[in-house]
Amino acid sequence: MILRAALWLYRLAWLLLWPLVLLYLWRRGRRDPDYSRHLAERFGFYRAPLPQGAIWVHAVSLGEIRSAQGLIRRMLDRGDKVIVTNITPAGRREAQKLFAPEIARGQLAVVWAPFDTPFALRRFLRAARPRIGLPLEVEIWPEMIFTCRAMGVPLYPCNAQYAEGPRARDGRGLRLRQRLIAAIDGAFVKSSLQAERFASVGARNLHVTGELRFDQPIPPAQLAAGAALRAQFHGREVITIASGVADEEALYRDLIAQMQTARATPPLFVYVPRAPERFDAVAEGLAQTGLRVARRSACLTDRLEPQAALDGIDILLGDSLGEMYFYLALADRVIVGAGFTPKGAHNIIEALSLGKPVLTGPHTWTIEYPFAEAEAAGIATSVADLPALLAALDQPAQADEPAIAAFLAEHGGASERTLAAIDGVLGTQHG
Repeated sequence: MILRAALWLYRLAWLLLWPLVLLYLWRRGRRDPDYSRHLAERFGFYRAPLPQGAIWVHAVSLGEIRSAQGLIRRMLDRGDKVIVTNITPAGRREAQKLFAPEIARGQLAVVWAPFDTPFALRRFLRAARPRIGLPLEVEIWPEMIFTCRAMGVPLYPCNAQYAEGPRARDGRGLRLRQRLIAAIDGAFVKSSLQAERFASVGARNLHVTGELRFDQPIPPAQLAAGAALRAQFHGREVITIASGVADEEALYRDLIAQMQTARATPPLFVYVPRAPERFDAVAEGLAQTGLRVARRSACLTDRLEPQAALDGIDILLGDSLGEMYFYLALADRVIVGAGFTPKGAHNIIEALSLGKPVLTGPHTWTIEYPFAEAEAAGIATSVADLPALLAALDQPAQADEPAIAAFLAEHGGASERTLAAIDGVLGTQHG
């Protein structure tokens, strides 16, 4: 009864807030025109027919698309049809780039996620008739849950986790989010601990499938380009800051500035902001401190070859998308961003997959699995603040390659387990 009443209030809020939603898309579209393109798709109208009987993968943004790349590739290789829905332009563009051949032959479609309203979702589900829906990570949308149920589409959050902090907050008051989680058909979760947490709030049909990011393909061209450029640094230590966020920018500026004066041969920093809209601001902030910055867009070709001298720079600013493995390949060690903010650290698996030791801040709840396991294995470290980070970086960079290899081998295979679980839910077999 409580959930039903909350759902009607949610629908009323959508009706009242439509002008603000459209205004938001228009304003974002002034910076990134893709936000306001194909607007009809958000209401469930499509220019071309969607693949029928597909597996529906709901990947909000760039990170989710990358994490699901290995899983989607395996679906396509065995002949499944796939529909990918996104909310952000970066996620949509990445999906279109990764799966361009399959899009061209009609095996995969990339469209905007429909607004979380009955009208838009029903039109989408009628147009696509998916066999199953897989919202990635922690996407819990009320109308999506109940509209899929009404139209007979099983909805299983995939690569799912339920961190302890959000679970504690959700347990207060009316527990609306926990009631929604209990209403889903099931979930494919990252670990046994996550299964216990989902079960504790009433979720059923739980399958432990692991972390999809362990199966993310590594582009060999980026590794080769990283190795070639790294050779030009003549043994100078390289520290990559991967996916730094706005609230950490002052900390990283102080870190780099202090390390320039603390060592006779200071390290070269590769700084990769998380959000493209922060590229210019980060460059300007670093330059104002007197640090010598070279932007990837200005000093490297499309093939990641130098087109300007890199001697004497303090920072290579990674102002590009889709080239994280190149930036990681340059590194002796990696600082993973967002860990120094309450929003929590980003993915550590990409760095570990290249054999790089990882540092991050104290807030690791977002990557509880596999960070706890990586920390226990001695291949990832959480530090409290800037002094602790400086102290950690003052120690020699040593990658325990056997430990990293064993860790990756132990935790891989999530894509195959997820496919098997999907087949179990749908009662299908693939030879």
